[in-house]
Amino acid sequence: MSHSPDQNIVFLRYGKGELPLDIPADIDSRVLRLNALPVLADADAAIAKSLREPIGCESLGEMARGRESACVVICDVTRPVPNERILTPLLRELEAAGIARDKITILIATGLHRPNLGDELKEVVGASIAVKYRVVNHDAQDSSTHTSLGRIEFGDNQSAQVAMAAHYLQSDLKIAVGLIEPHYMAGYSGGRKVVCPGVVSAETLFQFHSAAMIAHPASRSGNLRDNPVHAMSRAVAKASGLDFICNVTLSEAREITGVFSGQMDDAHQAGIALVDRQSKVTCRAADIVIASNAGYPLDATIYQMSKGMEAAAGAAKPGATLIIAASLTEGLGSRVFTSLCESAKSPEDFLQRIKTAPVKIDQWGLQKHMQLVSQFEVMVVSDGLSPEALRKIWVMPMPDLNAALDAALVRHGRNALVNIIPEGPYVLPVTV
Repeated sequence: MSHSPDQNIVFLRYGKGELPLDIPADIDSRVLRLNALPVLADADAAIAKSLREPIGCESLGEMARGRESACVVICDVTRPVPNERILTPLLRELEAAGIARDKITILIATGLHRPNLGDELKEVVGASIAVKYRVVNHDAQDSSTHTSLGRIEFGDNQSAQVAMAAHYLQSDLKIAVGLIEPHYMAGYSGGRKVVCPGVVSAETLFQFHSAAMIAHPASRSGNLRDNPVHAMSRAVAKASGLDFICNVTLSEAREITGVFSGQMDDAHQAGIALVDRQSKVTCRAADIVIASNAGYPLDATIYQMSKGMEAAAGAAKPGATLIIAASLTEGLGSRVFTSLCESAKSPEDFLQRIKTAPVKIDQWGLQKHMQLVSQFEVMVVSDGLSPEALRKIWVMPMPDLNAALDAALVRHGRNALVNIIPEGPYVLPVTV
């Protein structure tokens, strides 16, 4: 492809590659990127040191001494957590402290996602760990594998009946490994969130993702204050006896920029402080926002695409046009999510209906989607879904990013302000 000298080229993450966007020089545009922070020169050494010198508690080795069993909860394939790099020194510490290998369980926090098996399991934990350790996929719908915690209170006089993985609750030492990044409902991922919703029962998940929780104005990216999703997640993790976390932060190139191990709240807050320095980008609210969904593995389904839409909305004026690049290699998502999409008569109908209907699996992802398409014009560039399928979920299919930009400029005029977010949901726009 040839490019005119009066155009700038920006690449947006898309699947396992990138999509180019040619920006004419006469367009008022700004590219919103993660603030560049130094990557760790020796991340493996930093991880090992953080386990020995954690935040807010004794070292992992000291904590493990005298314990008979351990459960290490990790994220599933939908999160780009460098699990193998973290697990390698972490498991070494546990065994050195006297916990036998056959007493260690690695529990994949699938929530209601599919299990990670075969090559996907090796991708998640590493081939060597997959064969040497017991690795279990959480099954939120198998009540025989759950133990009740009773009713847990959280937030502003709220409570939920909670059950979760017995593998986890029965272990003497409970550890959560994760990634801290902006999260479109819980404020930030990581810390407590690997436990709830990661390893709780489907019934608990339905309370966690109820229509009222998701619709709450404080349930948004980059916000913990009065956020009921965060409050429930934290209360459940605390009640479950989570002993220790090891969380990382990542650069735009997905290199490790920080490691935060230790007590759940203290280590998580320290990581959030770095995420804010890296992710919060000031901008003017734009007429047109073009964003990725951060590429693989986050842009594989419509269910996940609302995260990129939420990031774009944070940099947009009311009624703006959002242009989203997402590969959608797995289509709409799960069978249940697909059925929800097909049953919706309109965004407004769906949002009204879920206020009183029982919560269904994956409903929360579609709720966020419907909230956004009812507020903005949304265009989608994808080769994973047909134009007909995209229209059925109230988005406008576009063949490429430049065709979408051209169409948006027709609507808003060539004086329109354009914000571009190549990393999608990893960026927290702050409008000024």
